[in-house]
Amino acid sequence: MPKPLPLLLAALLPLALAGTSAVPAAAPAAAPAAPRSAAAPAAAFAPTADQIGAARMVHGVLSDSRYVYAPRPLDAKLGAVVFRRYLESLDRQKLFFLQEDIDRFKAVAPRFDEAVRGNAMQPAFDIYALYMQRVAERVAFARERLKGEFDFDTDEVWHYKREDAPWARSSIELDALWAKYVKNDWLRLKLAGRSPEEIRRTLDRRYAQLGTRVAKLKPEDAFETFLNAYTTSLDPHTSYMGPRSAENFNMSMRLSLEGIGAVLQTQDDYVVVRTLVPGGPAAKSGRISVGDRIVAVGQGDGPMVDVMGWRIDDVVQLVRGPKGTRVRLDIIPAAHGLDGEHVLVELVRERVKLEEQAARRQLIEADGRRIGVIRLPTFYADFEAKRRGDPDARSATTDVARLLAELKAEKVDGVVVDLRGNGGGSLTEAVELTGLFIDTGPVVQVREAGGRVSVEADDRPGVAWDGPLAVLVDRSSASASEIFAAAIQDYGRGLVLGETTFGKGTVQNLIDLDRFQNSRQPRFGQLKLTVAQFFRISGGTTQFNGVVPDIAFPVTLDADEFGESTYENALPATRIAPAEHRSYGNFAPLLLPLAQRHEARIAKDVEIQWWKEDVAQFRAERERGTISLNEAERRAERERAEARRLHREAERKRLGLNGLPPSRADDGLQADERDVAQQVEEEKAAENLIDPLLRESAFVLSDAIHLLSRDARLTALVLPQGGKPTRWAD
Repeated sequence: MPKPLPLLLAALLPLALAGTSAVPAAAPAAAPAAPRSAAAPAAAFAPTADQIGAARMVHGVLSDSRYVYAPRPLDAKLGAVVFRRYLESLDRQKLFFLQEDIDRFKAVAPRFDEAVRGNAMQPAFDIYALYMQRVAERVAFARERLKGEFDFDTDEVWHYKREDAPWARSSIELDALWAKYVKNDWLRLKLAGRSPEEIRRTLDRRYAQLGTRVAKLKPEDAFETFLNAYTTSLDPHTSYMGPRSAENFNMSMRLSLEGIGAVLQTQDDYVVVRTLVPGGPAAKSGRISVGDRIVAVGQGDGPMVDVMGWRIDDVVQLVRGPKGTRVRLDIIPAAHGLDGEHVLVELVRERVKLEEQAARRQLIEADGRRIGVIRLPTFYADFEAKRRGDPDARSATTDVARLLAELKAEKVDGVVVDLRGNGGGSLTEAVELTGLFIDTGPVVQVREAGGRVSVEADDRPGVAWDGPLAVLVDRSSASASEIFAAAIQDYGRGLVLGETTFGKGTVQNLIDLDRFQNSRQPRFGQLKLTVAQFFRISGGTTQFNGVVPDIAFPVTLDADEFGESTYENALPATRIAPAEHRSYGNFAPLLLPLAQRHEARIAKDVEIQWWKEDVAQFRAERERGTISLNEAERRAERERAEARRLHREAERKRLGLNGLPPSRADDGLQADERDVAQQVEEEKAAENLIDPLLRESAFVLSDAIHLLSRDARLTALVLPQGGKPTRWAD
């Protein structure tokens, strides 16, 4: 991690490498303000002296190249961007404001740069107050509409992707939009088997909660939203937290490992499970999967709170909590489709222990070769034990080194390091882990604000594993994961397989603005700003482009909606001079025959073909951006989705896929005995589950070993001088 500038030495707090912009259910990026007892009147929406001071400080820091990595002058052009982002943060789906509101706002848009400087902030507060009024109007309309009847035999459709839609020209036009919005909400619950009385009660409560939450907003919420429209206009990872949010954030960081162990993100009106933390309650339950949609949250035996349409940080506030407490989640499983049946899952919040996130190993037989797999969920380290000088301090590197020794003793032919879902962690661990596979040399370059470039290197001679190596990544592999994968690729030390990674190649630090003013009480909030960028030893960067795999696997369902490249203002990929390093090999001549074998194999792999079908269907639906309001059409689609799910489950059991043993029609057991035996075998298999992509990575590595062992000419091209000091070919 680069050292902060002397002027900020006392104020900068280094953050762990962050992999995604999604929010962990145990530690939200910015917790919502505490509930208020009454709505703030529009007349009270005005900036305070402290807020004006905070805005000036934020502008001062973010305009100074000594502090921020990519400063941008605050002029009228940037002010226009801030204005647009402010409206998007309030009404991205264009369901509240009218065109006449927007026309009126445009008169103040040219002065938004002055607003950021703290000189003319009142118009931003006026816009926020009008937003609250418009929400109240829409809530009133929706609740009134629930009293009527709905005709689900029409050919109407609901256009749920409205980011690029025009603003409604009148209240009548907005009423028509909301009539479809409410109709779609009703139909979803009807398809889930709810009675009309239940639906009316559920939706009325949902809309009332929306109105109540917005009515309780305060001027500090307006200020925080406005200032974040400025900070996120610079880059996606720069943000501002007001005093209350900063306090809640700091508290959440102290409890960061307590919760259900899931990372959440928004998708349309839903909050969706993005990743599961290995060893966390959600993952251990076996009842929650990536892509599941959370519809409602309940505490202990308390009532369920509908969270459709909520902000992500508000939902996280409900889901997280102290260990030992119970939380109930009403979810729509990803496998059931958008209109599928709801499932109620109860979890006991826990503190995710280090050993539960620790590296694990598996063995896969691939074409007669034994391939060892090391699954690494995060780049962890027991920093306290390290500070004490404990020689047995746990870390990702020490654990992986131990597992490699075990795999060597079992005479594996190759090793796959599985970094899927690994959002990052300690930079030091990324460097030291790379050192297990290379002799000595640079691992990553860091360019700080001001342009100084430093190199983080492995200086320990020797390797823990010198044999065939592959790194498996996906779209959720970020930051430290990308540093490791990029170094292995740049050294020619191993193959990178899977998806293009997230693309986060920047470093953020946290500034407590109160320290600038020597304030003992929290008054001005905190600023997270980008202070440096990572560069590969080849001179390229993991920023924006991520790490592109040598052999591409089918992508996850929402790859086009997730990752650094989805941010319109992400810092671009640039280059610097490469760091001097040796080359262990050049896999380019090997990639075509490997890709051909890979494609031929997955064409026969039903699990992967199902995956590709789901990807194609998901993308088609997202591209269309509409959903039918005809009940018969929705029921037919729901039935097709359920039939498809049941068929696949039956096929998995029949063929013994996903680690499950094959079904046996005639094995000499009675039906009840067979069920018990099957269950025992399935439970044993589940302990060492091998998913289709992990299995395919083992086969790709086995192919590479085979080709290099049989073709001396190819080996000479790929591994000059035999690839020493590594051994690939037998």
